[in-house]
This record gives sequence, structure tokens and C-alpha cells, in this order.
Amino acid sequence: MTSCVRPGCAGHIMGTGYCDTCGHRHIEPHSGPPRAGARAGQAVTAPVVTEESPGPATVHAVAGVGELDQHGLVVLPEVPEPDDVLVADPSPPTGGRRCDGGDCSMIVGVGYGGQPARATGRCPRCGTPYSFLPQLTRGELVAGHYRVLGCLAHGGLGWIHLAEDTRAEGHRVVLKSQINAGGALARRTAVEERRSLTDLHHPDIVRIITYAEHRAAGAEPPTGYLVMDYIGGRSLQQLFDADDIERVFHGRPRLDHVLTYGCKILGALEYMHERGLLYCDMKPANVIHFGRAVKVIDLGAVRAIGDRASAYMYTATFAPPKEEIDRRGWHIDSDLYTVGMTLQALARATEPARGLAPDSFRRLIARATHPEPRARFRSAAEMSRQLWEVLREFRSLQFGEQLPESSTRFRATGASLDAGLGAIPALDHWTARPAGHPAELDVSPPSPAEVAGALPEPVPDPADGAALLLDTFSPDTPDRVARQWPRESRYGTPETALWLCRAYLRRGEQDEAAGWLAEAETQLGERAAAHDWRIAWHRGVLHLSRGEVEPAGARFDAVYRALPGEYVPKLALGHCAEHGGRTARAMRFYEAVWKRDFAHTAAAFGLARGHLAGGDRDAAVRVLDDVPATSRHHDAARVAAVRIRAGLLHGRPPTPADLADAARRLPELRLDGGAEDGESRARLVAEVRENALHGRALGWPAGGLLGPGDEYGLRTLLEHSFRQLAAQARTAGEHGRLLDLAHEVRPLTTF
Repeated sequence: MTSCVRPGCAGHIMGTGYCDTCGHRHIEPHSGPPRAGARAGQAVTAPVVTEESPGPATVHAVAGVGELDQHGLVVLPEVPEPDDVLVADPSPPTGGRRCDGGDCSMIVGVGYGGQPARATGRCPRCGTPYSFLPQLTRGELVAGHYRVLGCLAHGGLGWIHLAEDTRAEGHRVVLKSQINAGGALARRTAVEERRSLTDLHHPDIVRIITYAEHRAAGAEPPTGYLVMDYIGGRSLQQLFDADDIERVFHGRPRLDHVLTYGCKILGALEYMHERGLLYCDMKPANVIHFGRAVKVIDLGAVRAIGDRASAYMYTATFAPPKEEIDRRGWHIDSDLYTVGMTLQALARATEPARGLAPDSFRRLIARATHPEPRARFRSAAEMSRQLWEVLREFRSLQFGEQLPESSTRFRATGASLDAGLGAIPALDHWTARPAGHPAELDVSPPSPAEVAGALPEPVPDPADGAALLLDTFSPDTPDRVARQWPRESRYGTPETALWLCRAYLRRGEQDEAAGWLAEAETQLGERAAAHDWRIAWHRGVLHLSRGEVEPAGARFDAVYRALPGEYVPKLALGHCAEHGGRTARAMRFYEAVWKRDFAHTAAAFGLARGHLAGGDRDAAVRVLDDVPATSRHHDAARVAAVRIRAGLLHGRPPTPADLADAARRLPELRLDGGAEDGESRARLVAEVRENALHGRALGWPAGGLLGPGDEYGLRTLLEHSFRQLAAQARTAGEHGRLLDLAHEVRPLTTF
């Protein structure tokens, strides 16, 4: 196994070409053009179409771990059409089914006393006859040209048959019938299916070709059949329960496979919801994976949104509690509940994932299946966006992919939150400290108030009436907007109140900000505000501005539960954990943000501080080296790397190797407009030389920055540095203190 070549990393290169520890790609030396088909690291413009993200996003593919398609989803493995799909012995389904006699809720077709269930009979409660027998036999012709081949499976309302279309050679179709076509429930369901399903045309939903009636010999009246395309693959239930699942996925399925299934399923449901339909029976058995695609099948439970009259058809283990359905009916969030349960079932078979992604996935499922319907996702598009974001988080943590994209919920911020680590020391670094050895490298986090002022702001809800007006308000004059509040009704919205909360927080008027946050809650209503992530976010920022880190963390955690794919709540939670002394937890949050997008330098500095807390200079510098040259904080990261290499860390001076690296890096910095002897450069050089002298017991490398490699030469250079700093002094006191330091370090001479 090849070892990672990055300095200080003890990891090994995986088959993907990426290190299993630091996550960086290992490039083999080669000559000539890349081999045909190589796509590692290739950028793809991928439009992800949801209600929240109409624009494109850039994604990357890593060779060997599954490419991403143009929508940023994993290209699924190939699933061939199975050879034998027919049921040899069509026996009654286990567990029976609900009686279709009017409002009767009796379960029929269940065996008692150890006896097998009867295929035919009457309901013991209302006497309605039932039959589980297939109504079509092999070779029977339906509608004049559909020749029956046999039974495929048992659906919610009857046997599903496979047939061939004699008018289109080689084309096979599925015939979906109803049990006991004379039953009221079956007739009602058939009418609903015919009315709504034949117009559905979506790439991830099975196509309903037509509706046909067929009178079997001796049967009265005729039976209705939905005729739909045959999808030659395996249901997700069959696939994930199969013994050969690792052959299909070339190993165990991964979380990004499950997330891709979820995005495709949600795309199909969003299409149905937009047309006023609810699916009602999502489960792994109702999604077919064929080739590299999926289809949602078995539309027998579909109903119109708002329909409270027809009977509900659903699978209890994947549906909301029966008490909820009886109380409020079936809604869009009920469909999303079944998707959450479906993904949770599939995820049990996946290989373990790294970092924060499994927790983000669990929170996503928890929101989709929340006991309180108001806390669930509001639309399939909203849930799909969060799934897509968690998928990108997984890929970045698992394979080292950079998958940058703009947040749909928060505005970008330019703050680095480096807590001064990336800044050139000011003169008070020397003049304000007591006499003695040099100052320690400060690796403490930025203050809670600074973090509160630097965190990104939420994007206004476009459905709010004042959303378009907010950008026209001057953020420095909240008083004028507050005065307009009672006068103009268009201002009296939750978003305006939240805008005022933020504006007063920027001015440090926390009580006024708290008042406007309370007004936003009033506008939303108590029950809605309890599950609105915007309220939790502003409450967290308000706590943080007051230095109340623990309650702030609880509020940000609520936002993370609501938006498990967003990076901003994780950044806020990282700062709260860091202030609470929970370094390992903080680094998990920072890593999830940083690995996904190197533009988020606040996470980079947070990670660097975490590594420094453990005394690991190498790891801290590696993180900062990845800050791209295009970042506005690139120079600050390079300055921080020099200071980390040369600083006193937990009482330990830098090693000769650290000093050599600092000496190599410092001349490359563009400080003071590139001037060789600028004030900023002089201060940084002085800090490096002073720390080097303090660690003289360890020795130091020879070179221009540190002299010929002996103490006399280093003292001479450091004396010169302090005299340069004295020339920068703004007061007599500063000037005198710096000259004193120069005299203290000057080498002893003999006359």
C-alpha cells in the first residue's frame, strides 16, 4: 500500500487515489496526455433544479468511487434485468389485507390456529366476499392484444400480471388488476387511478399506457386493468436484501447511493404534488432500480390532495402513525415521512461513513419523520435540496472532493474569524507584555461577540411580503424603519422584524434586538414560531452576542436539525463547541465545512486552532496551505503558517525544522506592497527571530533570516529588528521599551 507523501501525514493512498487520513489526492508522475476516459478531478457544471436553487453548481468526480451526473447525483451501478421474474406459486400475501366492504376495517385473508390463510372467503365482520386468486391465466388475451405471461407480484389491491403486447414485438407490459372487482373500495380506487394517472409523464415514474377492461370466463362484471410499462429491474427491497448486493455495488452500498435514490424519489413526488396528487405508499418495494435508473411504481394508493372521503392505502411500517392519519388525513408532509422511512431502511445496509455526514443524515431523517407535522419538510423540493447537500458533505468527507456551492438559506460572509492568528503582530505584542520570555502563540478562538457579528445572515423568505423591500433599507438606520412599522402595513411582517433584530444587534443594542425577535415570533404565531429555524437562528446569535455560549449552541443545534445539509449552522456550532472546550466536537463541524469548500476560511482557521490545541503544527499548517490563492484570506493564511511554525506553542519553542520552514515561507509573503523592509515585514521577522533565540537549546538553521547559525549572529539580527520596531513607535514609551529589548538581546562584546 502506498504511503501518503504529504509532510506529517501517516496515511495511505486508497484505490480512489486519495489519502485515507488527510484526504488529499496522490498524483503519480507521468508523461504524455491523460488516458482516455480519465475523469478524476474533472469539473462538471451541474444544474440542480429545485424551487430554491435554479442555478448551476460545479461538481467533481473521483475515479473509482462513482462519478456524479450533471445534477450532482451519483451515477448508479448497473442492475441488469433478472431472468426469471414470474411468481411460480401465486399464494395469498402474508398478513392479509383490509376488507373492501364499505367502511369495514376488518383484515381478511389471515390464517388462524396455525392454519394457512384461505385464498377465498367472506369477511367475518360484514360478509363481503374476497378473493386472493389471480384473475388472469397464462396465455389469456386482455383487450385483444395483451397476452398474459404470469404473475409478477401481489399489489395492495390485487395481483400484478406480466403480459406481452402482440402488436409491438418484444414489448412487455404490466397489468394491474383489483381484488374482487365488485367491491366498493376496488371500484372507487380504479376510477381514481384512471382519472389521474394516465396523464403522468415523468422519467422516474412508471408510465401508465392505458386502461382496459376484461371479462374472464364466467366472471361478472368485467375487471378493470391499468396497463403500464414493464420495468425490468429489481425493487430496492429486493436489491438491498439480495445476497449479491456487494457484487452490484462493487462493495457495500454507500450513503451517497441512498441519498441519490432519495433525490430521484423526491423529484417524482414533487412532480405528483404539483399536479395535486399524493403518492401515499412509498417504500423500498415500490421503487425499481433498472439499468442505472430508477422508477417509482405501483400507483394504486395515489389520491388527490385534500381527499378525505376515499379509503387510505398505505404500508403502516413506513407511514405516519394511524392516529395522525385518522385525525388530519394525508398531506404532502405525510408523503415525505414515508420517504424518510424508506431512506432510513436502505441506509441500514450501507458501509460506515466518515465525519459528520452520518449525523447530518440522521437529522434529515428525524426532520422528515418528526412526530409534529409542522416540524417536517414543507415540500419535496425542500427535502431534496437538503438531501443533495448532505450527499455533497458525504462525498467531500469520504473522498476529499471539493464541492462548492452557494447556500440557499444564508448570505455569504467575508469574515475569516482567525482571532488574530493570521495578522502581523502589532507593537504592543512587545510593549504591552511583562518582561521575560516571548509571548506564547495565541490559539484562542475569537470572542463570542465577534462570532455573532460575523456569522452569515439568513436569506429573507421570498414568500414574505416585505422580502423585496429589505435590501432597500439602510442597515445603519433601524430607527427609521422601526418608526415606519406601525404606519405601513407592508412593513409589518416577520422578515422585517428579523431585519430589525439584526440591525440593532449590529449596533450592540441587544435589548432592542430581543424585542424585535419577540415581535417576529408574534407575527408568525406561537405554534409556527416554535418550529421556524429563523427564530432559532436569531435567538442563537442574540445569545452569542451576550456571551451565552451554551444556550446559543442549543439554538444553533435546532437550526442544524432543520437544515442538516447547510454549512452555516455547523460553522456556528463549531465556534460554540470550541468556546466550550470541546475541541474534538468543534473540529468535526469545522471539517465538514472546510472539506466541502475551501472558500470557508473561518472553518480553516477553526481547524488550525484545533490542531494547535493538540500541539500539531504540521496539521495546522497543512490546513492553511489549502486556502486558495483566490481567497481574500490567502495572505492571512500564509502569515498564520509562518507564525505557527515559529511560535511558542504550549511552552514549547519551534524546532529547527519548524524554523527552517518559517524562514522559507517568510520571503514569499507579499507584505507592505512587496517592500523588502516594510513595517509589517519587520514585525513578523522580529517575532520569528525572538522565538528562535528563546529556543536556542534546540538550535536553529543557518540562513539569511536567522543568520550564520550561531547565537552571536542571531542576537545581532534580533537587536537590529528591535531597533527597526523602535523606529515605528508612536509614543516615547513604546520607543523606550523597544530600545530596552534591543539592549537586552544584543550580544556581549569584549573591548
